Amino acid sequence: MFTRCREFSGKLLHLSCSISFKTSRFLCSPHLSTFHFSSSHSFLASLFAYSPGPRLSFQHLLPSGSSFRSDKVIRNLSGFPHSAGHMDLQGVLGVLEHLAPLSLAESWDNVGLLVEPSKPRPVKTILLTNDLTTTVMDEAVAMNCDLIISYHPPLFRPFKRLLQKDWKQRLTIRAIEGGIAIFSPHTSWDSVEGGVNDWLVGGMGSGQVSVLSQAHSCGPQRHRLEFSSINKEELNSLLEQLRRIEGSETFQCSTIRNESGGQQVNLTCNSSALTAAVQILVSNPHASKSLNITQVQQPPLLGCGQGRLSVLDKPVSVFTAVQKMKTHLGLPHLRLALGDQQTLDSMVKTVAVCAGSGASVIQGVKADLYITGEMSHHEVLDAASQGTSVILSEHSNSERGFLTVFRDRLTARLGDAVTVSVSQRDRDPLQVI
Repeated sequence: MFTRCREFSGKLLHLSCSISFKTSRFLCSPHLSTFHFSSSHSFLASLFAYSPGPRLSFQHLLPSGSSFRSDKVIRNLSGFPHSAGHMDLQGVLGVLEHLAPLSLAESWDNVGLLVEPSKPRPVKTILLTNDLTTTVMDEAVAMNCDLIISYHPPLFRPFKRLLQKDWKQRLTIRAIEGGIAIFSPHTSWDSVEGGVNDWLVGGMGSGQVSVLSQAHSCGPQRHRLEFSSINKEELNSLLEQLRRIEGSETFQCSTIRNESGGQQVNLTCNSSALTAAVQILVSNPHASKSLNITQVQQPPLLGCGQGRLSVLDKPVSVFTAVQKMKTHLGLPHLRLALGDQQTLDSMVKTVAVCAGSGASVIQGVKADLYITGEMSHHEVLDAASQGTSVILSEHSNSERGFLTVFRDRLTARLGDAVTVSVSQRDRDPLQVI
């Protein structure tokens, strides 16, 4: 656990970080009393801190044999019934959300429904594309498309006007005039288990795969307040004051008798109620002296996040790795930078991948090989200097092949009522000639 001190209203408070796991069961210990302001319970675990800096311990306080999985991240389609008849736009959006929750997207990203037609109509034809370009829009119009799913968001920066002089604004106008909806999943597809990055690393064969940048469950920020009271009367007085705080119905509170006969209290509250709760506690001399505030991190979503690291079951040579990725990506050419002291015959045991422009995710990861779409000249030099070889496919070539995988998943969910196609006009703008 990592601890920091902070001054609050003239009092020196200890701040630390932990992780809260919500579950339907809770740990029991002797002499433990629990006051519930709401019906949920929490588990607390120490914060996992990753390099750079000292490595701290991480312990899940979950019952033996259990694990945390997000109920919103669907990892297979066997539980989905096929749709009967037509499906409207909101129905399709619901399916897309189940396949890859938008909450998995990076905070800077612009994902979800970007263009919504004013007149609702059944969705009969969906076109998947990596990038929405003029030629892809021509293709969509020709096939009377109802919904374009563009992996990259065609609308990213805000518009102040819609004019014909800008190509992205022209595409937006055409979509609106044609009643075509536009949806972008982008980094939610990268993050989700079984998504773009898992597909990309799968081109190297089987291995032990882990997430490079872990995704966490979304929800309001919460804090844990630990303090003591000298007796039950004092505790009841404090709890009565805390119950008057707006939002106190979400509080979680437990107590245990300490060796001196007093009460040790753990109270969890949302950030919006933190200031009011601390003001009450620092006004009490006993609670104030023992007060410790912990920021409760959201639990990790297992298997979800940006980038992947695979420890291959069967190591291969650099030359074989290049051939495998050519086949996987359907490309005749790839760019290769050999790491220092490496040759085409050098063996590759560990592979770090990130679809698109992945340097910010994979840079600094210890691996024999990096695979991504693009990296800058100096980023490649940095990797090579560490003995890591680099394969570059160009940005969208590291992503586009996943469209056929997703087409099959979406078709399995929507059934015969909706035609799902992959664009034949979509391609990376850079070609080797």
